[in-house]
Amino acid sequence: MAKVAEERLVYLVNTLTDTDDFNEGLRRLLETEIRRRLNRYQLTDRQLQRKYGMTFEEFRERDVVKERGYSWEVESDFCDWEMAVGEVRHLEQRLKEVIGEPGHG
Repeated sequence: MAKVAEERLVYLVNTLTDTDDFNEGLRRLLETEIRRRLNRYQLTDRQLQRKYGMTFEEFRERDVVKERGYSWEVESDFCDWEMAVGEVRHLEQRLKEVIGEPGHG
């Protein structure tokens, strides 16, 4: 049963990525998923930069959460923004590994 599932997985990866090389297909799927997630977090970062007129680093350094009276909206934005910026850094590193930039992977 495991062999059939493995063969099916190879078939699906190869079909979805239009390649006969399973490893290349898997690399393409990983790259696509990383880019999809990266786009989502970059969008969050851009939206919050526009909303507050500053970068996350400036937002944190100015202590805008305190400045705006610890409102739920601002605290929630801070958490979302902090996560988005961290994920952008993390995913950019993973992307370098997947696409095989020199010095990675």
